[in-house]
Amino acid sequence: MSLEMVNEFWIAFIETALMMGISVLFAATLGVPLGIGLFVTSEGMFWQNRILQSIAGTIINIIRSIPYIILLVILLPLTKLILGTTTGPIAASVSLSVAAIPFYARLVETSLREIDRGVIEAAESCGASPWLVIRQVLFPEALSGMVSGLTVTVISLLSYSAMAGIVGGGGIGDVAIRFGYYRYQNEVMIATVIILILLVQLIQFVGDRAAHAVDKR
Repeated sequence: MSLEMVNEFWIAFIETALMMGISVLFAATLGVPLGIGLFVTSEGMFWQNRILQSIAGTIINIIRSIPYIILLVILLPLTKLILGTTTGPIAASVSLSVAAIPFYARLVETSLREIDRGVIEAAESCGASPWLVIRQVLFPEALSGMVSGLTVTVISLLSYSAMAGIVGGGGIGDVAIRFGYYRYQNEVMIATVIILILLVQLIQFVGDRAAHAVDKR
């Protein structure tokens, strides 16, 4: 592989890291409270609210049901409105964030549902307020599952980010399309696949270690 291609891959790696870093930040910042909100407003919980649960759940399910490539195209006008452009890794991070937030929120909710209800009821019987239960019971008990869910989210975003190259989002997928597909350079396509496989393995390894480190059970 030529020095030019090595440089292209390096730039693509930085672009991928940038768009994923932004989207993961939004997923963690907004997905955690959204997932907690879905759980504490569900039936039997202290803030039970069927209407809010139904509305939020429906919106999340609608976004999650849209294939990413279609979501990417649908959000181009919004991206243009927010950033003034629809190309580049930062622009691609808008659609990635929109896809990541509801995806991770559901994983957070699932982690919370795995908590023994007896633990929650014991905290409530001791007079703990809802906010205290969230901080001292729900979050610590579900943290390991949340980290595992974030690992799954990051890996999914990595595959999504490859699609962003189709509309000029840059990144590793863009290199594969421009050189591997349009110029029929098979070695570039193979190198792209190998890089993505190695990145997934690395992310999974780090995620598993982190989840094990914060597991208090």
